[in-house]
Amino acid sequence: MATVGIVGAGVAGLHLGLALRAADVDVTLYTEHPLEDLAGARLLNTVAHHHPMLERERALGVHHWPAEEYGYAAHHHYLGGAEPVRFTGHFTNPSCAVDHRLYLPRVAADLADRGAKPVVADIGPRDLARLGAQHDLVVVASGRGPLSGLFARRPEHCPHDAPRRLLCAGLYTGVRAPEPAGVGISVAPGHGELLEIPILSRHGPVTALLLENEPDGDLAGLASLPYDDDPARFHRAVLDALAVHHPATRERVEEREFALTHPLDLLQGGVIPAVREDYLPLGDEKFALALGDAHVVVDPVMGQGANLAAYSAAVVAAEIVTDTVYDEQFCLRVARAREEVLLAGSAWTNLMLDPPPRIPELLRALAADQRRADEFTTNFDHPDRQWRLLATPRRQREFLAGDRAEGDRRTTWSIQRSAAPY
Repeated sequence: MATVGIVGAGVAGLHLGLALRAADVDVTLYTEHPLEDLAGARLLNTVAHHHPMLERERALGVHHWPAEEYGYAAHHHYLGGAEPVRFTGHFTNPSCAVDHRLYLPRVAADLADRGAKPVVADIGPRDLARLGAQHDLVVVASGRGPLSGLFARRPEHCPHDAPRRLLCAGLYTGVRAPEPAGVGISVAPGHGELLEIPILSRHGPVTALLLENEPDGDLAGLASLPYDDDPARFHRAVLDALAVHHPATRERVEEREFALTHPLDLLQGGVIPAVREDYLPLGDEKFALALGDAHVVVDPVMGQGANLAAYSAAVVAAEIVTDTVYDEQFCLRVARAREEVLLAGSAWTNLMLDPPPRIPELLRALAADQRRADEFTTNFDHPDRQWRLLATPRRQREFLAGDRAEGDRRTTWSIQRSAAPY
């Protein structure tokens, strides 16, 4: 029986472990801290899980928060400027957002119940050779701390060496939900974006506001504005930002009720997007395979991070259970199997971080075409499909021209990957 050591207990590591245990593969999960400690930790992210990821959760038996009850099925777009534009796109199937401080400990408990061996240890690069001697394969699913940068960047897929957005994410009360329930995506040209996300937290259903601020824009200071020193000043700064740059959200705020749900429900900083090498040798014909944030990191502006991680974990699990030798040939096969979706998710996100003039043109065209607005929205589930539509000006023109019937396009895209369809 194969034995796999997984370093990191985020979405990627947990989903991989669950899929491997379902195939009776021996799994040891290495975590820096006990996951139950997350309940009292600072906000980790404001991620949404899209339909393909929810389907994987159902298959793995960890879909504890049904999208039919906790989810949403629309994106409400606002493009600011001299002539503001609004439109709504509808998903074919709902998405769902759950605070990962609830999600990760619950899923980790499921994994432990199914026989994975949890080990709390501070694993660094020098420990990987030792793990390689203990396991047939080591999978590094953590891109933080001492393992940050372990796998070399692939320059051709890394256009940024610094954060393109300065982030200010928090959970708030006092924001009335849009109709129908959905995520708000507001674009303030030259200043950044706002993602307004209905999310289930320890406080119940609340609203996550993720302000993605351009470093040279009016709102950049929100990423470093302290909350604890003067909560009222912080709240006023956020409200002012919404009023000036994201009015589609501000108009639904009840000012007297608007507040951060807890001082720890705030996350500020930035993300450096990166695509890294798929694997590295550990000696003695053993290898470490990159997964999740150790492999591909995207800015959260398009909501792809956890979804790409879950997809990649499914591909890796499928390759592990259909092989018995985890050598370089195995690593190269994994790289080929997952590359299209992961690179598409990264490239699409980077395009939206540095949008050429054709992107505002796209949004204005979608506002006048409900069918394509819905297709664009549903393709948040499928970044490879989205990238095929938007990768070049010609492809975008073809998408908007709509000369091909929608049925023809869907038929082309219905071909499923045998290992792990996105």
